[in-house]
Amino acid sequence: MTNVLEHYLDNDAAAGRVMAHARLLLKLTRRFEACAPVAVAHAARVANFKSGKIVIHADNGAVAAKIRQMSQRLCDELSKGGAQCSGIEVKVQPRQIPCQSMASTLKPLSASTCGVLRSTSENLPKGPLRDALETLLASAARQE
Repeated sequence: MTNVLEHYLDNDAAAGRVMAHARLLLKLTRRFEACAPVAVAHAARVANFKSGKIVIHADNGAVAAKIRQMSQRLCDELSKGGAQCSGIEVKVQPRQIPCQSMASTLKPLSASTCGVLRSTSENLPKGPLRDALETLLASAARQE
């Protein structure tokens, strides 16, 4: 299946250019991982190659600064891999973790807080605010 898809993409003119660019990016990525220090290579990735410039996305500002400091050396090393690199553009782009969820922590209400909310609720006229406070009191965890 992969060979058939790759064959199709290589034979179509427009898709062939995309495939060639993808192969170049893969080659540059491997070269970047080989020539960059390990800590930098793990916290940055080749994002694009356009007009002789390699665009690198760094996870944070410290890594971006380090890449900028060594940009000339990296540019020379990446040029040895085939693509003529005239410069490196570094952008801070933290990785997106698709299934990351923030677990909420249970924050119980103290007895005094529950008492204040209950008395406030009882003193309010019927309406959405009073209903919201009563719902909060009914569903909130309480400290013991």
